[in-house]
Amino acid sequence: MSRREIYEQKTEELLIPIMKEYQFELVDVEYVKEGGTWYLRAYIDKEGGITVDDCELVSRRMSQLLDEKDYIEESYVFEVSSPGLGRPLKKEKDYARSIGKQLEIRTYRAIDKEKEFYGILKSYDESTVTIEMEDETEMTFVKSEIALIRLAFDF
Repeated sequence: MSRREIYEQKTEELLIPIMKEYQFELVDVEYVKEGGTWYLRAYIDKEGGITVDDCELVSRRMSQLLDEKDYIEESYVFEVSSPGLGRPLKKEKDYARSIGKQLEIRTYRAIDKEKEFYGILKSYDESTVTIEMEDETEMTFVKSEIALIRLAFDF
């Protein structure tokens, strides 16, 4: 397991009791370097949507734990955020929650000269995702060939 994965896993373990206490969902944790700065980000959600006050509450609680445990070697910025409207599907629970919903899929390589697809999520497994297109045909994608998969949204 990489250092990044270890940091993300330890952070998830510390966040889970906080999430249960406030009845929030931990959507994802990521440890990434952007512009020379390391960021530890927790994405949280709840029924009806997460607020800035919710993020601040979790941030304060978690910052104390991060200071106590001190398991991350380099300096970093800790952020708590909503996953937003364009929330990517990453975990099994994301796929399960999205059955029957409109998705946007972008592939690394063109399929029939297209790289962007929209459709209703019909099924998924460990390695594939199947959507029903607007013309009612089904299309199956190999997950390793998907650059981005998220809920589609219209404004």
